[in-house]
Amino acid sequence: MIDDSIVFPGLGLRFDFSPIAFEIFGLEVRWYGIIIAIGFLCGFLVSTYFAKKEDINPEILLDIAIIATPVAIIFARAYYVIFNFKEFEGDILSIFAIRQGGIAIYGALIGAILITYIYCKIKKINFFKICDVGVHGLILGQAIGRWGNFANREAYGYETNLPWRMQIYSREAGKRIEVHPTFLYESLWDFLVFLLLIFLRKYKKKEGDILGYYFILYSLGRFFIEALRSDSLMIGNFRVSQIVAVLCIVVGSAIVVSNSRSFFDKI
Repeated sequence: MIDDSIVFPGLGLRFDFSPIAFEIFGLEVRWYGIIIAIGFLCGFLVSTYFAKKEDINPEILLDIAIIATPVAIIFARAYYVIFNFKEFEGDILSIFAIRQGGIAIYGALIGAILITYIYCKIKKINFFKICDVGVHGLILGQAIGRWGNFANREAYGYETNLPWRMQIYSREAGKRIEVHPTFLYESLWDFLVFLLLIFLRKYKKKEGDILGYYFILYSLGRFFIEALRSDSLMIGNFRVSQIVAVLCIVVGSAIVVSNSRSFFDKI
């Protein structure tokens, strides 16, 4: 019988639980989905709080959340499939078997931002103002959601002997291995970015600043954490998420610099 426990031998911690929380009429409900849902709810509540401070009707965020959620899931799956297509060549229909795993946060981010932009254009709402409150909830949701990877025994890194190493059973290796808990690295980084974005609101000069800071800060951490992961999507010898992270840093920097110039032009 496979020992599927999660152990942090250097910290004296051991977790024995199934990735499946419970079943309803034979349908498995996994901890991953529950944790993602909790992250979504917490993120939405936080964004609603900041929306009220900015005199934004919270119902606008609710409308966007309802529309953006399915779009984000579709884009997250499409992103994963596009950059890992070999996995599906023998069974194209498995592309739709999303319950088996295989989504990417950058794909979800692209989808969510795209649909938000379209919504704001149609409703004639300031896109950057909405994003500046939305990213607070987004990064908090990401920080919480990464614990879904912990429950699924996925998104871990290369083998290591560091004191905080995580020991799990690897189905690829067919044995228990000790690895970087990269899910934890990113969760902690995301929580830090969440706090930094709140702090940076005090220095906001123009709509879009917080979105720009989010792109820069989140992607900076993701770039370095991705280098430790053992399951990266690849384009040749390059990690897709690192390429996207660099692009996001460039876009975020362009937004912040552009806003700063507009600010100084008015002085």
